[in-house]
Amino acid sequence: MDPSTLSPGDPLDAARYRALAARDARFDGRFFTGVTSTGIYCRPVCSVKTPRRENCRFFEHAAQAERAGFRPCLRCRPELAPQAFPWSTQDASSILAQQAARLLDAPDAWPEAGPTVQALAERLGVSDRHVRRIFEAQFGVSPLQYLQTRRLLAAKQLLADTDLAIAQVAQASGFHSLRRFNAAFVAHYGLNPAALRRAGGQREGQGAQVRLGYRPPYYWQAMLAFFGARQVPGMETVAGPDAAAPGIARTLALQAGGQRHEGWLHMAFAPERHQLLLRVSDSLRAVLPLVIRRVRVLLDLDADPEAIHAVLGARFPEGAGLRVPGCMDGYELAVRAVLGQQITVAAARTLASRLVTRFGQPIATAEPGLTHLFPAPQALAELGDAAGDALGGLGIVRQRQAAIVALSRAAAAGLNLQPGGDVPATIAALKALPGIGDWTAQYIAMRALRWPDAFPAGDVALHNALGVRDAPHPGRAAEAASEPWKPWRSYAVLRAWATLPARPAKKTTTKE
Repeated sequence: MDPSTLSPGDPLDAARYRALAARDARFDGRFFTGVTSTGIYCRPVCSVKTPRRENCRFFEHAAQAERAGFRPCLRCRPELAPQAFPWSTQDASSILAQQAARLLDAPDAWPEAGPTVQALAERLGVSDRHVRRIFEAQFGVSPLQYLQTRRLLAAKQLLADTDLAIAQVAQASGFHSLRRFNAAFVAHYGLNPAALRRAGGQREGQGAQVRLGYRPPYYWQAMLAFFGARQVPGMETVAGPDAAAPGIARTLALQAGGQRHEGWLHMAFAPERHQLLLRVSDSLRAVLPLVIRRVRVLLDLDADPEAIHAVLGARFPEGAGLRVPGCMDGYELAVRAVLGQQITVAAARTLASRLVTRFGQPIATAEPGLTHLFPAPQALAELGDAAGDALGGLGIVRQRQAAIVALSRAAAAGLNLQPGGDVPATIAALKALPGIGDWTAQYIAMRALRWPDAFPAGDVALHNALGVRDAPHPGRAAEAASEPWKPWRSYAVLRAWATLPARPAKKTTTKE
C-alpha cells in the first residue's frame, strides 16, 4: 500500500508519528515524513519542532516523498539516512525488485551512459514491463524515479560536504549533462545547486569528509575488532576500540567511467550521533558516491537491527548490535577467503600481506602505514604456469594457488562479486572453480554479495555453537536449526560465532 494513502488513524502511521516525536534513531531511513505545511520531508531524527499530526504524510522511501512534491530537509539531510530494504527469501517478486534496486545503486555495474529500464530488465532476465510492475509494487515509484532521487540526493551530499565543482558533482552523481542536472535539481528542490552549496568548502589537498548515518544499536567495537584481527599491513590499518582515535584506514582502487581511481580512505565512528565519519583522498573525490556505497557495504551501515533481532532475538538475545562485516571489493574478499581456508586468522593475514607486497601496486598516501593496493585480478590471472613459483614462494599451498589463479581469471573475465548480482548463479560459478567449496562460496555471498541469508552449513565452529557437532550429519542438523532464522541467517552465523569462547591463536580457525 502507498504510505501516502494511509488514513490518519492507521496504526502504522500512529507508530511512525510516535517515532518522529521521540526522534528515535532506530527508525532512521525506515520512513520519511512529508510536512504539508512546509512542503519539506524529513528523517525521523530531525531536530526541528515536531509537526502537528494532521500535517504529516509518511513515506517508506525518499523517492515516494519527492514524487509527491516534497523537498528534502536541509537540516536533517535525508541523503545521510541508511537505506531500508525489506528482505524476503520466499517472495520472488520482492527478491527481483531488491536486486533491481541494488543494481541501480551500483554505478560501477553499468557503462558510462548509465542504466536504462531495458538494460536493467536484460540484466535480470525479464521483460522491462515486468521490471516496472514489480519495482513499483515494492517501492511505490518507477525504477527511473528511484534512480533520479538517488542521484539527486548523492549530488546534494557532495554539494554540502565537498568543494567539488558543480560540473564534477553532476558527473560523479550520474548526470552526464550539466544542463539536465541543473534542471532536475531546480525542478525537485526549488533551488539551483550553487544556492545549496555550504559556505567555506574544503580546500584542495585536505580530501573530502562526509557523514553516513546508521540505525542503532551498532556494536562498533566488535566491527573494529573483527577488522583489526584481519588487517593487512601496507594496505590497511585499524585502531581498535581501546585506541585514542579508533578507526579504519585503507587503500582502494576503483574502476568507474572507463577510468581507474586510486587513493585512500579513513573511517571513524561517532556513536553519540549514530554516524560514521568518512574521509577520502582528493584522488577519490570524483567517485565519492561509489566510495560511500562501498563503505556502507563494508560496515553494514544499512542493516535494520530491529527487523533482524525480531527473528533472531529468541535464540541470540545478546547480539542485537552485531553487523555482518562486508568488504570494499568482492574480488579482494574472495582471494582472502581462499587464503584463509583451514588456517588461523593470523596465518591468513601473513599470507595476504605477502601477496600484497609482492603483487600489489605501490601507492603514496597521507595515511601512515598505507603503501600498497590489493593486487588487480589481471596481475594474478596472468601467472599461469608460473603460479607455483610465484605463489608457492609466499607460502601458499598448491591447492590455494590453483584456486587463486582460477578466481582471478574469472574476475578478469567479468565474474561479478559485488552486491546486486544473481546470488545463486554466482555461488554456482564460484563452486565450479577449483579449490572453492560451499563454505567459501557461502562466506563470499555473506560478505561480498551481501546476501543476508547466506549460511555455511558445514562450518565446524558453527556446529560447536549450535551444539550439533556430534550429530550424525552436523551440516543437515545446522540447516534444520537455521530454518526459523530466515532470511537473516548471515546475522545468525555472526551471532553464533560470537557465542564461542575465545581460543588460543594456534587453534583458531579463520573466518576469512
